[in-house]
Amino acid sequence: MFTAQQIKSRAREQPFVPFRAITSGGQTFDVTHPDLVWVGEREIQVGNPGSKDPTIFNGYARLALMHISGLQDLPVQSPKNGQTAS
Repeated sequence: MFTAQQIKSRAREQPFVPFRAITSGGQTFDVTHPDLVWVGEREIQVGNPGSKDPTIFNGYARLALMHISGLQDLPVQSPKNGQTAS
């Protein structure tokens, strides 16, 4: 089990490294941008990146902190066509 502060700290790391939250039931939820995770006292909400702007969510999932059993780094995608990473 992870605390709200641990998740919050992970989301605020600089530079941000995308991560996967793994639940005790084996489900996975990818946090691809720090704007797409909201930390509460007993749960987090993970936003699904929008198709036009990956920093704006298009739906979200709610995860109870007591069911988060692991956090795993995701590969960092390099910018394409001269774009800068956000």
